[in-house]
Amino acid sequence: MEPVKLIECPRDAWQGLPDLIPTEYKVEYLKALLAAGFRHIDAVSFVSPKHVKQMADSEDVMRQLMASLPANGVPPEIIGIVVNEKGLERALATPGVTTIGYPYSISAYFRRANANMTRAESRVLVEKLKKETAAANRGLVIYISMAFGNPYDEPWGAEIVAETLEWLKDIRIHTVSLADTVGNATPELIGDLYRGVKDHVAGIELGVHLHSRPENAEAKILAAYEAGCRRFDSALTGLGGCPFAGDTLVGNIATEDVLAAVRKAGGDAGIDPSALAPLLQMTNEIRSKYAHAPMVQ
Repeated sequence: MEPVKLIECPRDAWQGLPDLIPTEYKVEYLKALLAAGFRHIDAVSFVSPKHVKQMADSEDVMRQLMASLPANGVPPEIIGIVVNEKGLERALATPGVTTIGYPYSISAYFRRANANMTRAESRVLVEKLKKETAAANRGLVIYISMAFGNPYDEPWGAEIVAETLEWLKDIRIHTVSLADTVGNATPELIGDLYRGVKDHVAGIELGVHLHSRPENAEAKILAAYEAGCRRFDSALTGLGGCPFAGDTLVGNIATEDVLAAVRKAGGDAGIDPSALAPLLQMTNEIRSKYAHAPMVQ
């Protein structure tokens, strides 16, 4: 079976929840992910607590998590999201954060709303991220937000995505994820776009970060896989997602759906589905207590 890299995204699942999850519970959840075999985790973000209160304890989460890990073990990949230089400073100062993640939006409206930056300012920041992470021996993943279009009637096309990938390749970015930020992409669009930009990504590990209504998830996963994608972001039970989606049923692609779909297509993400039971229970507890949403069966 062909190997697939799965990035579990509790940070994306948690960040918009209305009630604060206790730091200790977050740490227990991350430890449970590691125990189940997850090795790539989008765990924390370093953004303003005024805007994302749920992530205000990221340093404490990482401190407690690292204290619980064996000193001689192989460290997991822990991704910390940043949106500006201050966040970068915090992330680089936090032990255990092995990879910095940055959402680079090709939508001017979304970029301004999220980071208050122009396109030029955002590109200068990406170049700084590349320089600083290389100097600190950290990884870097760039998410192309609104990669599959936007709901703002702004110009969009595969050529814009391709140009962005060419620029990222030129500045030696090695990991990029195409984000269907608001979950509007059809399976056909996902497959066509991924195939269409393949020639622009030599030397880049190109993944997808998809959002979807649950009933459309498998078709989207398979479209990306069949187009050649072997890197998927997901979150257990599909918790979380973009608050700009405009549809309360649009959330993250559920990890259990990714595992089932890629296995059907001949892929192996290295996670035993039978190991998910305690994690699904914990995720549903979070959903019930902190999102006030019904459990996912």
